[in-house]
Amino acid sequence: MSVLVEARGLGKCYPRVFRRSDRLRALLALLAGRASGETTPVLQNIDLSVARGQSLGLIGDNGAGKSTLLKLLTGVLTPTHGSVRVNGRVGALLELGAGFHPEYSGRDNIAMSATLQGFSAEELNARLAEIIAFADIGHYIDEPVKHYSSGMVVRLGFAIVAATRPDLLITDEVLAVGDESFQKKCIRWMEEYLEQGGTLILVSHSMYHIQKLCRQAVWLRQGRMQACGDVFDVTQAYLAYHERKSAGEAAPGRNLEAVRGLEFHVRGMRVNGEEAEALPALEQGAALRVEATIASRDGRVPVVNVGIARADGTPVYGVSSDMDGVQPAPTLDGDFCIVLHFTELPLLPGSYTIRVHPLDSEGLRLFDTVERTLTIKGRSPEMGLVRLAHVWEHAAPLSRSRGE
Repeated sequence: MSVLVEARGLGKCYPRVFRRSDRLRALLALLAGRASGETTPVLQNIDLSVARGQSLGLIGDNGAGKSTLLKLLTGVLTPTHGSVRVNGRVGALLELGAGFHPEYSGRDNIAMSATLQGFSAEELNARLAEIIAFADIGHYIDEPVKHYSSGMVVRLGFAIVAATRPDLLITDEVLAVGDESFQKKCIRWMEEYLEQGGTLILVSHSMYHIQKLCRQAVWLRQGRMQACGDVFDVTQAYLAYHERKSAGEAAPGRNLEAVRGLEFHVRGMRVNGEEAEALPALEQGAALRVEATIASRDGRVPVVNVGIARADGTPVYGVSSDMDGVQPAPTLDGDFCIVLHFTELPLLPGSYTIRVHPLDSEGLRLFDTVERTLTIKGRSPEMGLVRLAHVWEHAAPLSRSRGE
């Protein structure tokens, strides 16, 4: 496949202009053709290739540099560092109203956009009715664009792009402004466009639509590429990051000297044979084996809880040895050990925490907590925390009630 978009070492910086004198200094430096002193980097060292027919999702927090990258790819901005090359005709929906003349009617803006795209008068006449029908804004098509709502502007812009069928479609979060019926129309059009070999770069905060429409994804964080690759791997890493972020600051570290004086404490913990705090990623549905050694100060048998929580702290599952009538086994060193085996873990892709808690023999007082971080990966777009086994059946249509 030929490369449609290629960026190498791409970067963008803006001068720091907090005061009027800063703006004047930056202007003089620009006129003199030299650097403007202190700058703020917005994008740094972006290496990106998009092949013809590929669909790429661009994700990241607000301010991560997504819109700036799109403007560099479309030529709206010039890069401070590096280079960008686009081999084909680009259709872009970047900002509300971009490219529209507010005093012109929707019909006149269609004609202007078509002319800029190289349409002849005959081609415009042949597609005008199609564009107006797709926009579906009624009599407003002959009103000045300045009278349009934000949703109507998006409708008109997307209708023009749909009619021109560019080699590369670049769209920012502007589709979120449209109503639900128009969003569905746009999604259906983009799916058809991709099936016919179109190329898409999509910015969205909806991971559902990124996974639905894109095969690859790039995660931008603070102007740099945090991750790039398969859409499910990247979006799952991004969602896990937000789960950890929403959990707030990490709890204070475990004081080993303090817990050693307690009645019970966790002497050791292994997950799938690993003792590291951050465990290797598991495929969805893989087996999970949790082993823990519990020290007992006076030789009493502890109760052991094992829990799984999402990275943001949401409980997923918990079980204790006394619930299942199991007693931790004594070791030669006077400790107690448990082994808990999940033969097929039903967790959906995401980031999770596995916790082991020793309690007293009555199961009333918790003494210690040891955690391990686990990432589940997979290509499932299902929502929630766990996958429930299910089967879709072909059912007979329900009969209508008499009142209908």
